[in-house]
Amino acid sequence: VIGITTRKLSEYLMSMFEIFLIAVGLATDAFAVSVAKGPCIGPSEQYKKLVLPFLFGLFQMLMPLIGWLVGSRFANFINAYDHWIIFAILGYLGFAMIRESRKHSDDDDFCLFLSWREMMMLALATSIDALAIGLMLAFLDVNVTWASSLIGIITFIISLLGIFLGRQLAKLLAGKVEISGGLVLIGIGAKILLQHLGILP
Repeated sequence: VIGITTRKLSEYLMSMFEIFLIAVGLATDAFAVSVAKGPCIGPSEQYKKLVLPFLFGLFQMLMPLIGWLVGSRFANFINAYDHWIIFAILGYLGFAMIRESRKHSDDDDFCLFLSWREMMMLALATSIDALAIGLMLAFLDVNVTWASSLIGIITFIISLLGIFLGRQLAKLLAGKVEISGGLVLIGIGAKILLQHLGILP
């Protein structure tokens, strides 16, 4: 009994840790945008330093729920190869992040007026990847409400840090954040695939 309980606890902690890593990977885009946009917020709009991270976190929380609702309709039909789907989704998102990081330039004009419409569009654009993660969660034994909430909270915290760290950090990192996030997602996808194929325990 103790052995079974320990094994279940280990599996739970591992899945929790993996969701945490996925959340951090997803938050890298929002972090990069927050770092770039932080200096654009004027003295009379300091409240936007909280509103923008909140919108990032809110959209990142809602998108996995939407993806899960769609994916759960098909989960029972493709259980035999769901691990390949998970690997494909995480691999694609990871490589997309790495590819996008190479397009960033120090000459990009990030500091345009930060309107409410722009904040909403940024929140939507940085949360599209989370929609695909929601599809993936439909094939895993994970509490999607807990997972999506964790993704949203981590995105809010990381984005808030990005807002206050400012443009100097953007120049220092220069796309490295997205590369790290992409590698994390690819690594998790590969691990899940190898476990389902029996190569890893």
